[in-house]
Amino acid sequence: MSTGRVSTRSMSVRPLDIDGAFLVSSRSFGDARGDFFEVYREDVLAEALGYRPKFLQANVSTSCRNVVRGVHGASTPPGLAKYVTCLRGSLLDFVVDVRTGSPTFGQWDMMVLNAHGGTAVYVEEGLAHAFVSLEDDTCVQYLLSDLYRPAEVLTVHPLDPEIGLPLKLPGEPIVSDRDAAAPTLSEAGALGLLPEYDTCLALRDARVRLSAASAAS
Repeated sequence: MSTGRVSTRSMSVRPLDIDGAFLVSSRSFGDARGDFFEVYREDVLAEALGYRPKFLQANVSTSCRNVVRGVHGASTPPGLAKYVTCLRGSLLDFVVDVRTGSPTFGQWDMMVLNAHGGTAVYVEEGLAHAFVSLEDDTCVQYLLSDLYRPAEVLTVHPLDPEIGLPLKLPGEPIVSDRDAAAPTLSEAGALGLLPEYDTCLALRDARVRLSAASAAS
């Protein structure tokens, strides 16, 4: 399980209801010039995770209002962790548990991210992520724990009633052709596409042991 809450002068991290997902909140320091806050600190996140995260790629997307991106994950192993930050606009962000055997399989957690809140979401390997843009020109940054490999992408239909994401949009959701053609959670499970919870825990435990050994050396 997650190690729990961490709080510093400039940043706090707390686990979400889905094991392996964390909400990162940054304190804003403002003056007459504007505002400043720390988007990411490896030491603070590592204390919360119990292991030192790594990020090898950074992506940015822009979306108009009512765009739905996800539900996206990756084959695990190797898996793909994400650190998601809203740089402009606002979005309704979802972490979805697609790990077979997990006590929260098929469940989701939800939060609002915006450019002024200084908040981010960490999504561990094995979990899936989705969001809906609440404003035009919403800009999102993703830090990825590994290089993006299309063949390893896991996509589940964002409107799958079994998952039941509460989108409640004022208009029709705008989704990509790939997401619109994605299987439901049950179909993805039947096809053997979903990560296994025990495998994800084993990967986490290995990272914790490696971090502990590195700190002791």
